[in-house]
Amino acid sequence: MHSYYYDRPDGQKGRQDQSGTLPPSDCPPICLTPPRFPSAQEQREVRRAWKKERRRRRWKKVLAAVLIAALVVGSGTGLGLGALVLLQRYAAANREENGVIWMGEEEAQEQPTLVERAPLVEGVSLTLSPLPEGEALTYQEIYEKCLPSVVSIQAGSENAVSEGSGIVCTADGYILTNSHVIEGARWVEVVLLDGSETSYEAKLVGRDGQTDLAVLKIEAQGLTPAEFGDSSLVQVGDLALALGNPLGAQFAGTLSDGIISFRDRGVTVEGYEMELIQTTAALNSGNSGGALLNAYGQVIGVTTLKMISDSDTIEGLGFAIPSGTVKTVADALLAEGHISGRPTLGILGRSLSVRECLEAGVTGGVYVSSVEEASDAWDKGLRSGDIIVGVNGQAVSSVEDINDIKSALSAGDVLELELVRDGQRRTIRVELVEQYTLDA
Repeated sequence: MHSYYYDRPDGQKGRQDQSGTLPPSDCPPICLTPPRFPSAQEQREVRRAWKKERRRRRWKKVLAAVLIAALVVGSGTGLGLGALVLLQRYAAANREENGVIWMGEEEAQEQPTLVERAPLVEGVSLTLSPLPEGEALTYQEIYEKCLPSVVSIQAGSENAVSEGSGIVCTADGYILTNSHVIEGARWVEVVLLDGSETSYEAKLVGRDGQTDLAVLKIEAQGLTPAEFGDSSLVQVGDLALALGNPLGAQFAGTLSDGIISFRDRGVTVEGYEMELIQTTAALNSGNSGGALLNAYGQVIGVTTLKMISDSDTIEGLGFAIPSGTVKTVADALLAEGHISGRPTLGILGRSLSVRECLEAGVTGGVYVSSVEEASDAWDKGLRSGDIIVGVNGQAVSSVEDINDIKSALSAGDVLELELVRDGQRRTIRVELVEQYTLDA
């Protein structure tokens, strides 16, 4: 689950990173240098450790039930609840085992995904159903209907495993989730929540970081696909239920209730403007990629984001990607494996502070944090530490300024960048590339 800071010590807004510090709000996730992944033997060890952890969790649930029952019979309900709390604390305190760090996906570093690709498919698309006639379902009926259509997802990269949620799209194993759940993953495993806890190795059909959506494929038959509703029919005040895996597999299959509190809320996340459904339903790390449901058990959104604050108490500000957006992107990913028409330089940058401007002798600029080696920017000599002060003859002071200039351009078009490096100015010409070529 993305954590979006409403306020920051520096007066800006942005997402919390892995270290707990706040990155600049004007740093879109354009690309990162590909990570160094472990050997095949190291990957096998990580997967074995994760499966051992999953088995341990199953036995812990059984032990908790037995222990609580015994304590309730012998000493009353209060002691039973105390035992449950201790067991939960034990599980949380032992999240690092055998060199594997068990973490929520909001802590995962943004990296290219190297999961094995699944073949593209023709004739498969999402269908948005109209609102059914008749009375709404009870919470119990919604849960019974929808739980088999939600899955648990674990994604492994280097020596870490992140956890999220997913939605079954077809009976033969196409799964929808958030792109950030699987970013940087070397392997992805999908676990059914239908009571069998059957697990499958997943392949990647395609993903789109800008809309935070991804489609996976598992070799399965007879799954229960979710029914997708039409998000354009949603109204403020409608019932909204979130179904997913807050904090991962330990609380898999959790249902939380709320209402639709705003439609088409514009939220800028890592440089991208997203139109999202705002809800009061409780969302936590691990809910990413799960279902936001209406009163008929239809998926009207894919949960992706929540607001948090260092200085204020923020409650009930969660967000989901509307099903209308989900259909458009998922259909394209199923057919093409990517979304084209997203030109990018292939850099990660931030605005200069006042002190940095004075030190560099400039009035403003964009500090280049990293450059994707697969981009033309790298080939033309742009490097981390460079300061971009002008693009196509226009002064720039933020990544948004650069994005505004390139918004009318296409992949293959050229930007003339004016740089400052070690106090010296120089100009280079850089060709824009398709975003999906760097995300692959």
